Amino acid sequence: MLKPFKIKKPDWTNKRPQFRIKLHRPNLELNNLASELHIPDNKSFRRELARKSIHLSSLWIPALIYFAHPGVSVMLFAILFLCDALLEYGNFKKWRWARRTFGFLFFKTLRNKERVRTRFQVSGSMYVLAAAIICTLLFSKPVAAIALTVMLISDTCAALFGKAFGTRKLYKSKSLEGTVAFFLSALLINMLYEPVFHFTYAGVIACIAATLAEMFEDKIEIDDNLSIPLFVGIILSLLS
Repeated sequence: MLKPFKIKKPDWTNKRPQFRIKLHRPNLELNNLASELHIPDNKSFRRELARKSIHLSSLWIPALIYFAHPGVSVMLFAILFLCDALLEYGNFKKWRWARRTFGFLFFKTLRNKERVRTRFQVSGSMYVLAAAIICTLLFSKPVAAIALTVMLISDTCAALFGKAFGTRKLYKSKSLEGTVAFFLSALLINMLYEPVFHFTYAGVIACIAATLAEMFEDKIEIDDNLSIPLFVGIILSLLS
């Protein structure tokens, strides 16, 4: 005899199968690119990159110096300088609005020693604005623009190349690779300004002086955001 055919009821209690999408591993060449180039993938390098991106965003300063009237430039720089000073002092005094604003703008880019301060100290941005005011008042438009451009770009090149490729120490934390990057980028900047300011031996001497000012900042005891443009501006003005 034929056995009765039973239809099994579906078991709705079983969980639905889970589908997992396995992502392919990235290409080993791309994955190891940073290590092959000896670029450190760490927080210090990323923080330095963030710091210097703010540095480069200030390239509007030499552009304004060259294209705007000196009075307009000085007035704007002075207003920004006073606002920055009030903000930093308010952050030091722990005023709520100042701490929130300062933290939102700058906290991720501060070094560890800059985050913990027992006394009020101005940041690099105030030195940049002070340098912009002084250079606008003392030097011609092309010289002031060159001086600020060298400070903004060459200092960035020195820091990033030093962090990424620096293996040979010259002086304390300064590396040969970062110092060479500073000097070569400063030379290139002076050459690129050729249409508005003739490149001579004075430009080479100014680049050497700026490189030394960046390297021996602790000996000069002047922030390099101020000393570099002053050295470049004075030498170009006297020898050109």
